[in-house]
Amino acid sequence: MLFAWIRHPSLRQHGTRAYLRQPENPSRMRAESAGNAGMWIDIGVNLTHSRFDPDRDAVIARAIDAGVERMILTSSDGPGVLAAKQLRQRDPERLWITSGIHPHEAGQLRDEDWETVCTHAEQPDVVAIGECGLDYFRNLSEPEQQRRIFEKQVELAIRLGKPLFLHERHAHADLLAILENAGPALPKAVLHCFTGTAVELEHYLTLGLWIGLTGWVCDERRGRHLVALLPEIPEDRLLIETDAPYLLPRTLPDPPRNKRNEPAFLPHIAAFLASHLNRDLMDFSSQLRTNSFHFFWPHAAFQELPSHAHARSFSPR
Repeated sequence: MLFAWIRHPSLRQHGTRAYLRQPENPSRMRAESAGNAGMWIDIGVNLTHSRFDPDRDAVIARAIDAGVERMILTSSDGPGVLAAKQLRQRDPERLWITSGIHPHEAGQLRDEDWETVCTHAEQPDVVAIGECGLDYFRNLSEPEQQRRIFEKQVELAIRLGKPLFLHERHAHADLLAILENAGPALPKAVLHCFTGTAVELEHYLTLGLWIGLTGWVCDERRGRHLVALLPEIPEDRLLIETDAPYLLPRTLPDPPRNKRNEPAFLPHIAAFLASHLNRDLMDFSSQLRTNSFHFFWPHAAFQELPSHAHARSFSPR
């Protein structure tokens, strides 16, 4: 793996020379990741988003070429669950889904949408309940509505014995309180796209949560504190995701002109993390893959897809 050395902007104010390592060649990095460091699992990607409408098949193909073995399609409301379900039919070995109500949608939740979420949540292709949680940053739904709908989804996850795929922004105390209220019945839960503080991380880890990291950690403007927190995350409770089309890694040397993130960039995020954790990329890939299976598919046969699975074998429209 080749790395370029760049000056760390966060330390300019101190006049100190410091550096972050980043992949020098993303295409080479992806090839090395797929060919030499196992395969990757993107635990959170919004593939039904309209920004993928023009070239969704090509996006999936690039992810496969990059060594992305599985992708979990995030749902945020009833129609989103149905859209993810339909997309999954094109490649049921690689595409899996969540079923849930995003806090932004809590205020306009209809009975039929909740019924859709609950009905599909029982199906084996749904590997988690969510994206659910609390968001007091945008407050697109009233906090009281958000808490009520989140509590219902925690209850649903407990009843079905499925993990929670959590969203939290500026709502740490309330989210923590609801999870703690579940007591010993609380199922596995991952804090998707963690961007919080050291104290918040400690609280989540104490509660037994897993931590999902995205390209946010590659952002020198707002993610540098996460780099310092990396050693505090237990290696067996770390998961990675792109959250595409959002959160394009700023360390990509040749970012797409449309500024759209996609699952093919997941190995770049992994290589960034491995470099800062001083981990061998092959070992890191194996650890992350093991973590993903233990969290989402604990009873599945744990094996690599066959070597020919790198081919573009999904069913395009």
